[in-house]
Amino acid sequence: LVLELNQVIIPTYGTMPDQQNLHTPEWVDFDDRPDSLFFKDGQRRIDFVLVYEDESKKMTHRRSDRKKQKRKRQVYESNLINNGLQLEATRSVLDEKLIFVKVHAPWEVLCTYAEVMHIKLPLQHNDLKTRKSAFNWFSRLFRVDENIIKPEQEFFTAPFQKEHLSNFYIQDKDTFFNPATRSRIVHFILSRVEYATKNNVKKFGINKLLDTGIYKAAFPLHDSSFRHLSTDPSCPSERYLLYREWAHPKNIFKLQPLDFIRKYYGEKIGIYFAWLGFYTNMLTVAAVVGVGCFLYGYLTKDNCTWSQEVCDPNIGGNIIMCPQCDRACTYWNLTITCESSKKLCIFDSYGTLVFAVFMGIWVTFFLEFWKRRQAELEYEWDTVEYLEQEEQVRPEYEARCTHVVRNEITQQEEHVPYTACGKCVRMTFCTSAIFFWILLIIASVVGIIVYRLSVFLAFSSKLSQHVNGTEALRKYLTPQTATSVTASLISFVVIMILNIVYEKVAILITDFELPRTQTDYENSLTTKMFLFQFVNYYSSCFYIAFFKGKFVGHPGSPVYWLGKYRNEECDPGGCLLELTTQLAIIVGGKAIWNNIQEVLVPLVKNLIGRYSAAARSEKVVPRWEHDYHLQPIGKLGLFYEYLEMVIQFGFVTLFVASFPLAPLLALINNMLEIRLDAWKLTTQFRRMVPQKAQDIGAWQPILQGIAILAVVTNALIIAFTSDMIPRLVYYWSFSVPPYGSHSTHTMEGYINSTLSVFNISDFKNESKPSSPWLGKQTTCRQVYRDLRYPPGHQHQYEHNIYYWHVIAAKLAFIIVMEHVIYFVKFIISYVIPDVSEKTKSKVKREKYLTQKLLHENDLKGVKKTMGKIADKIIKGADSTFRPKDE
Repeated sequence: LVLELNQVIIPTYGTMPDQQNLHTPEWVDFDDRPDSLFFKDGQRRIDFVLVYEDESKKMTHRRSDRKKQKRKRQVYESNLINNGLQLEATRSVLDEKLIFVKVHAPWEVLCTYAEVMHIKLPLQHNDLKTRKSAFNWFSRLFRVDENIIKPEQEFFTAPFQKEHLSNFYIQDKDTFFNPATRSRIVHFILSRVEYATKNNVKKFGINKLLDTGIYKAAFPLHDSSFRHLSTDPSCPSERYLLYREWAHPKNIFKLQPLDFIRKYYGEKIGIYFAWLGFYTNMLTVAAVVGVGCFLYGYLTKDNCTWSQEVCDPNIGGNIIMCPQCDRACTYWNLTITCESSKKLCIFDSYGTLVFAVFMGIWVTFFLEFWKRRQAELEYEWDTVEYLEQEEQVRPEYEARCTHVVRNEITQQEEHVPYTACGKCVRMTFCTSAIFFWILLIIASVVGIIVYRLSVFLAFSSKLSQHVNGTEALRKYLTPQTATSVTASLISFVVIMILNIVYEKVAILITDFELPRTQTDYENSLTTKMFLFQFVNYYSSCFYIAFFKGKFVGHPGSPVYWLGKYRNEECDPGGCLLELTTQLAIIVGGKAIWNNIQEVLVPLVKNLIGRYSAAARSEKVVPRWEHDYHLQPIGKLGLFYEYLEMVIQFGFVTLFVASFPLAPLLALINNMLEIRLDAWKLTTQFRRMVPQKAQDIGAWQPILQGIAILAVVTNALIIAFTSDMIPRLVYYWSFSVPPYGSHSTHTMEGYINSTLSVFNISDFKNESKPSSPWLGKQTTCRQVYRDLRYPPGHQHQYEHNIYYWHVIAAKLAFIIVMEHVIYFVKFIISYVIPDVSEKTKSKVKREKYLTQKLLHENDLKGVKKTMGKIADKIIKGADSTFRPKDE
């Protein structure tokens, strides 16, 4: 969309238009009305505020630079006035260097740009009957009191057209455009007004002026203080109501006033909180089932036969394990892993299998029901046809449209920023950059693995375990535990550092791509950031779940990493407990880090700014100056809020088989997250420019991809990471004849049967333990369940029949579990439509009434006009053919 605006442009930086041609804002003094949202005349509403530092009082720049900045600002403000906006300037009360420029959009400007932006506005009241839910009486207990926050009136709406002005529902011109819509329109103008040209390249938009420091801030005003009602009787004090009824911690169990949030902050923020609330509500079901599965494992852990054998001094106490590293490590007793085996019984139970299947189905219900809820919000918030009608081209894209191409559909010439070859070059460069950074993350993961392998030797020598060691500390602080915890902490620190660096890289790459619309920009950035975060957060978990302890050889012939480090081995119980530890550290550390970043940082900055001005408590400060000292929301807006929740969604679904309490922890976190985000928006940040949004954007397909991948990962975790399949195979096949000696199916003897035997004399010199062997035994047991023939067998150290039974059972389990869950997911997706019949009827009814209301009035006008013309024609005909004597 190209707007032809009559503007005054600086030809070059060295020339300056005549000062008489420039329009300047009105200068007024503050009238000591701190809660006023109007110009000094009390009639014109403040729709936006621009803040700059008086160039004559700046001491940090050269004089020539200050003059250039002043020229650009003056021309920009003059062009704003030329485009119909009204400006009023006031000097700061607390800092005389700061100037606040208040912006007001008159009625004609609002009408013109509402039509340009295809903004939907009310036509008439919604006359459709709504059915009340059967659970309405129950939900009323958790809803906000309607006497405090009144429900929004429902209207049929249509894109605004000035020629149909009389058809729209206008009771008062001052309130027809609500504050959020007024701010959107003014920001649209601010983003497209020019201030200079250089080398035939136009310089325009408030964003560039902010980036270059010509303006220090630009924001719409909050309507009141969050602590008390506004003293201005014309102000509805919506910010105060949002804080008291939504953001305050006392409302943690209340439903969110989504319509009120959307009215104050716009659809984009409204859809985020709607999605977060829906996700949190769905987590309630998953958390209940997860807790039930955890309690099942906890209550049945005492019946865990294989764990009892590990802890039994007559069984586990007589089993000597082979060293887990070369030379530095020594032999150790199986009973050392008694405590970890007891914990593993809680998580590695049949309840975990049930929960993994349940979560595969739960995630489908969540996504399908969210689509329905999203469709309802699209109708209620007038965003059904948003992308087709209201989405505007980014100013940065418009400025680069220098190439002319022919549209294949319209066969008309269009301006684009790059040719087909240029687009190909850009995409190649961006793809290569993304691939390079992903490889960098993988390199960091490899570094963590090398750390684990090397530091395990150190811990093994420092925390050396003897066969007869019985100290309490050694039960908990094993070399594996120490290595796992320290590696997880280091991995978390590396993740946080790479996050900070890659954020800037992703923005630079997306800016270079030059997406056409803001939605395209955010979707492109979202895809890049999630690819990075996916590898960054989940790579260590994938390593522990699917690679650690899987390719280690056997004691006589170990496999080495990089030709130097012996591959890591899992505990006798497997790597499942270590995966749980890794998840707990990353999820917990991430939650703490995010809360520090999101809450404490802006709070501390605001406190510092509040107490830095000594005269603040003595002077009356206007609303715009209060808001200026709040923190800016940032260019990415809600991006990091979505990213945090989607990463959490990945942990809850991808690795839930290792930690059934994850949904409960996510539920608790999200209940706090909703109120913390609300508190942050209403108290610590400036008011965000209201923006339209049809849905949650690129996050929707990302969630669907995670849901599909979650089925595979959980099936693989149960099959290859947990010890469930080997136990089932032993119970049903190898505990009874012909392979076993027990008369009935049992788990007795499982530990002794699955730990392969190795002859000490078969150790190679380079891997033989340096500490002498004091016992009489000539064999030791492998740490991991590799299931090999014992020494002396004709196929010694080769995989036995038990191993191949287990492999076959694992593959069969994966195939069956995946196909069953995917089939159920398909049935659920087919049965539950994306848009409910109720919503479809509402959309059709609104379109019908809108067309009828607008076009029938036009037809009436045409008929009326044509009727008058017809009467004149008939009268003229009568006079022509009437006899002369008459």
